[in-house]
Amino acid sequence: MTGVFKAGFVAVVGRPNVGKSTLINAIVGRKVSIVTSKPQTTRHRILAVHSTADCQMIFIDTPGLHRKAGKAMNRLMNRTAVSALADADLVLFVTDAERFNEEDGDVLKRLENLKAPVVAVLNKVDRVHPKERLLKSISAMNARREFAAIVPLSARRRSSIDPLLKLIPDWLPESPPLFPDDMQTDRSADFHAAETVREKLTVLLRDELPYGLTVQIEKFEQDAGAYTIHAVVWVERDSQKGIVVGKGGSMLKKVGRAARLDLREQLGVPVHLELWVKVKDNWADSEQDLMSLGYEAP
Repeated sequence: MTGVFKAGFVAVVGRPNVGKSTLINAIVGRKVSIVTSKPQTTRHRILAVHSTADCQMIFIDTPGLHRKAGKAMNRLMNRTAVSALADADLVLFVTDAERFNEEDGDVLKRLENLKAPVVAVLNKVDRVHPKERLLKSISAMNARREFAAIVPLSARRRSSIDPLLKLIPDWLPESPPLFPDDMQTDRSADFHAAETVREKLTVLLRDELPYGLTVQIEKFEQDAGAYTIHAVVWVERDSQKGIVVGKGGSMLKKVGRAARLDLREQLGVPVHLELWVKVKDNWADSEQDLMSLGYEAP
């Protein structure tokens, strides 16, 4: 590759909760996408840029493709994931190395007529015991279709990621860099602030989490070496507002404290964070509301 520079888009797709965002964060070396144990944590199309001396890989983090797309938000997330495929020079099809289910099969069907090569990534290999089972998983994946390559790895432990990164340039076009060398994501700091608050809500609310919540930043200002951030947590019903606020405001205080500490680490300066919870009836099933809350139509 001496004297030749390559650059291109790598779509990362798969069913919900197989570790797509964890993989991208591991590659870039920082959190560009929030990660929780809950499906459908990623709701937006996020670009993550990994630059080397002779290649720039632009990873497209996408919402997990899922069957049940009853609400407008779910349909929008599916369309966002599918539209990323149209821009891709290469597709990483991420699955759980331990199990392949019907949702994985649905995603694989969507890749049938793609012109872009597809690499199968078998994630979470650290959980596969005994290791002979991994050979069976690789063999079974190989029988499902012709892949450009099959790469087992553990995104969580950041193991065996380098072999994947060495393979990717083979399928990218010759091109000058598409983004500045020091750029790691196309998303702004206030977007990451909103996502950080949503991540803490998801983690702390656990099974009580109303999926019909989102976070919108109303103020994001830096002054005297500190950030002041005002954010609104939107929910769909009054009963959900009570869950998010908690008894005597206890839950909202926990969320605010956890988000503030994380944001302070991300931004490198003190953060003053204020949260409010407001109700917008059935916002997750209204495309107009989704657009007003920062969701993008692909």
